[in-house]
Amino acid sequence: MRKILALFLLCLSVQPLLSAAETTLPHHNMVVSAHPLASQAGMQALQQGGNAFDAAAAVALSIGVVEPMGSGIGGGGFFLLYIAKEDRYVMLDARETSPILAGHGEVYQTQSSINGPQAAGVPGLLAGVDHLIEKYGRLPREMNTFHAISLARGGFAVDKHYQAVANWRKKALQNNMARHIYLRNNQVPPLGTNIQQKALAETLVRFAQAGADDFYRGETAGRLIADMKRDGGLIREADLAAYRVIEREPVRFFYQDFEWVSASLPSSGGLVLAETLGILQDDDLSNMPKTQATHLLIEAMKLAYRDRNAHLADADQVNIPDLLHAPRLKKLRQRINSQHSTPSSSVQADPSGAAVDTTHFSIIDQEGNMVSATLSINYGFGSAYVSPSTGILLNDEMDDFATKPGQANAYGLVQGKANAVAPHKRMLSSMSPTFIVGKDKTMLLGTPGGSRIISMVLLSGLAFVQDEHDLTTNHAVQTLVNQPRFHHQYLPDVVQYEAGAFSADMLKSLQHQGHQLQEKRQYGNMQAIIWDKQTGKVTGAADSRGQGSALHAQ
Repeated sequence: MRKILALFLLCLSVQPLLSAAETTLPHHNMVVSAHPLASQAGMQALQQGGNAFDAAAAVALSIGVVEPMGSGIGGGGFFLLYIAKEDRYVMLDARETSPILAGHGEVYQTQSSINGPQAAGVPGLLAGVDHLIEKYGRLPREMNTFHAISLARGGFAVDKHYQAVANWRKKALQNNMARHIYLRNNQVPPLGTNIQQKALAETLVRFAQAGADDFYRGETAGRLIADMKRDGGLIREADLAAYRVIEREPVRFFYQDFEWVSASLPSSGGLVLAETLGILQDDDLSNMPKTQATHLLIEAMKLAYRDRNAHLADADQVNIPDLLHAPRLKKLRQRINSQHSTPSSSVQADPSGAAVDTTHFSIIDQEGNMVSATLSINYGFGSAYVSPSTGILLNDEMDDFATKPGQANAYGLVQGKANAVAPHKRMLSSMSPTFIVGKDKTMLLGTPGGSRIISMVLLSGLAFVQDEHDLTTNHAVQTLVNQPRFHHQYLPDVVQYEAGAFSADMLKSLQHQGHQLQEKRQYGNMQAIIWDKQTGKVTGAADSRGQGSALHAQ
């Protein structure tokens, strides 16, 4: 594992960055999240004297209440942090783990990996939030939890996004507890319907008073395990007691004079970004015809996702080969035919070597502290199972394992044995909270979107580093997060794209090069912040595909 961490620093450029002492600090605080009420919770924490890490705790708890389709304390995620006073980056790994009773891969195949209590991994979010508050925050836990408790008790209004996901998952939600909370008469609630979660509010009160210890070893743990045993879930006392949040070194590499800092394993995001751009390190994408640059990006994505599926997993339990070795990257580049697509079926393993939903938020404070966090319960409304005595909606992250190696999961990913189920193992993820740090400007970004998260971050990151124009206006940042997207993940062997991603001429050219194209409905929900380090101006944007908000204040 130490060898892999050392290799994360892939020097595609050696241009030195401006030191923190020479930058102009942000003129104001900013919070960008997928829901206005969650953004308000984060801003309130900042206005009460908290820092970016307090705001992140408040947003993480609140977004799980008002956007239960994408995250919550029954799930997990990754918090990418920059601690300004220490000039240090760290990733908090609050990813779920597999229960002991899930056994190993071939045992778990008989269980449900999408719906019901058996689909749930051991939640990690509260361990991550508590760690964030205790080690990096300033405010007491009660203040960071207050907004989420109020929203759970008082309720929030159903919006169009809620309706769309609830309609998709309506059948799964028609179990006793979930339907009482999230549906009305077994139907998707009308717009404006107030959704209250009173049992969840009481669980959050216990967290505010006793911290994560209540969830993993206290009263909430006892209630949750009793529900699991009664309803057929696999999580037990030993699983909760054994859970730990882990501080990890992020993936860090240079590309085009910018340092990219992104999530490390068990997220595949940073490594796939590093490998994709490493393959293309000698190609001047910004100065070649757009069709040619797009072709090369697609082919590099294909190779990097092939390695993701074959080799990446929880590095604490699996030996990961050196995928970023410079000669290997050059060899992969040589495999790319510059004029024609290479079928995925002919891309063999190298012997040397999750919106559907989810949520993301970005935060920066006036001291220069930064948070980019991607949180998930996997599918929309997770497993659709609510623990009756705690009000916790549990994840279905077990589907992110290769529960049936060689067969596609819910996101179409065909993964290998490295990511097979094993007790207390962390399932591979695509969540990719990222910082892109330059001499004059820095971007914080991330998005939901399952396996397409990585390519969304890649495309927006490239647009950021390649653009020579002013990206600090609201319109420019909004345009960046709204740009149409395309994606290739090795299997299925198709280029997925949003309407508007390619012109008619580009579509013809890509088809002529042998690419199989498949138009998809809009996907993702990016939340981004850009900090102009020369002037201190901070600009943020919430993806227009969602209903989030960007708030700023002194």
